[in-house]
Amino acid sequence: MIRNIIFDWSGTLVDDLPAVLKASNFVLTQAGKAEMSLEKFRAEFSLPFKKFYDRHTPGVPMPQLEDWFHAEFEQAQTSVVELPHAREFLEFCRAQKLHTFLLSTIHGDYFKEQCRSNGFDAFLDKPYTDVWDKREKIHEILRENNLVAEETIFIGDMEHDIETAKHGGIHSCAVLTGYNTLEQLRAARPDLIVEHLGELRTILQKNNFSLQPVVKPKAAAEPPLATVGALIFNRAGEALMIRTHKWSNKWGIPGGKIKWGETSEAALRREIKEETNLKVTDIEFVLVQDCIRSKEFYRVAHFVLLNYTCHCPGKPMVKLNHEGQEFRWLKLADAQKLKLNKPTKILIEAVMEKRKTENGKRKQKKPAAAPHAAKSKVPKRRG
Repeated sequence: MIRNIIFDWSGTLVDDLPAVLKASNFVLTQAGKAEMSLEKFRAEFSLPFKKFYDRHTPGVPMPQLEDWFHAEFEQAQTSVVELPHAREFLEFCRAQKLHTFLLSTIHGDYFKEQCRSNGFDAFLDKPYTDVWDKREKIHEILRENNLVAEETIFIGDMEHDIETAKHGGIHSCAVLTGYNTLEQLRAARPDLIVEHLGELRTILQKNNFSLQPVVKPKAAAEPPLATVGALIFNRAGEALMIRTHKWSNKWGIPGGKIKWGETSEAALRREIKEETNLKVTDIEFVLVQDCIRSKEFYRVAHFVLLNYTCHCPGKPMVKLNHEGQEFRWLKLADAQKLKLNKPTKILIEAVMEKRKTENGKRKQKKPAAAPHAAKSKVPKRRG
């Protein structure tokens, strides 16, 4: 049973990735290196910091690198916000009388400054900040607070957090709300991977505060989940593509589970509104797909995917929720060039094939042009 929770800070409780990216790119440019895109930074960034700096800014003294970083981050940290479900999870821990701690590389002053706005320090029994290598601190935390390893879990968003949990002999949980990709986290082999802290709360409640699910007889196994998703087209004929960490940071379409008592079309409208803030019209069914234990999805699952096309009237104003990282409006031929998840790839191919077939039928139905009437030759009258 889990009684003690150790949190990472950045990417687990707060979203400081934009600020860290900005400060890190400032460091790179000061060192004469090229800036990194968000995608590249997430793939390259690692802890302890020295590993990252040694790869990308060799020869520059660490004090200089730190001075550059802090000079920029102090200005950028105003963009730091709490992550979705973080506050609710901390309140849940307090209500359940779980012991909570923080183990983070964050500078103590930045932690205090960010807590002034979010108040998260009130939910922590003790914070441990300014820790460059968490593996060197984990045993001290366990001893100092008399924590039983089997009853303790470390929650973080990076490989280093998982390595730290293993080094301390405690449980590990990876969240997809931060720096490392699903592929990187899977390689670290945590005990559990969740989309966000809200999902972890559900698991703990369902399993009586154990990470292992309560064993059920085969007859009571959960059935496949019915879901809906759609290619949304704008007036220019472009489709909305969304990149999400749930699908290994690949591109796909908005959608989600059908609720009990909800029609598939109503579920589609609701999910699209929640994930993109768009209202859609002209919903048309395209195909159904089986998605069983996809390695692209962040957890083992069995989905029945109901796929549609639809349109958004007027000028679309997309606002992604926490599930999406970025979006693009693209022609289908251009969308195919993205790193798509497999179900989206199949849907796009089906829609393009359907359009090709319909265009062919239109050409066949087009009436043949009437032959030009021959000019009648009227013999001239002779005078």
